[in-house]
Amino acid sequence: MGLHLAEIAQAVAPGAHAVLPLDQAGWHTTKKRAVPANITRLSLLARSPDLNPVENLRQFLRDNWLGNHIFKSYADILDHCCDAWNTLIDRPWRIMCIGHRDWAHVF
Repeated sequence: MGLHLAEIAQAVAPGAHAVLPLDQAGWHTTKKRAVPANITRLSLLARSPDLNPVENLRQFLRDNWLGNHIFKSYADILDHCCDAWNTLIDRPWRIMCIGHRDWAHVF
């Protein structure tokens, strides 16, 4: 998680600040984790996956490429997951649409 936060902090424009919505997993909420100065963690309500855009992305992947499928091996699972992810990241407009929230906007 520390490396992930560092990567996000590096991508934030100079002088800007990022708000990072996170579920309440222990590794997201621990006070032991150093958080870069240009990031604020925003804890989502417990048991509310509909507030977490990542959950919508996971569901989209399952619905479109990974669900209702019998995999032959671990390597087959990995190949299908990589193909699904690469297909999705080639469609940034789709990711923005899936993760969009009417109530979340820049002030």
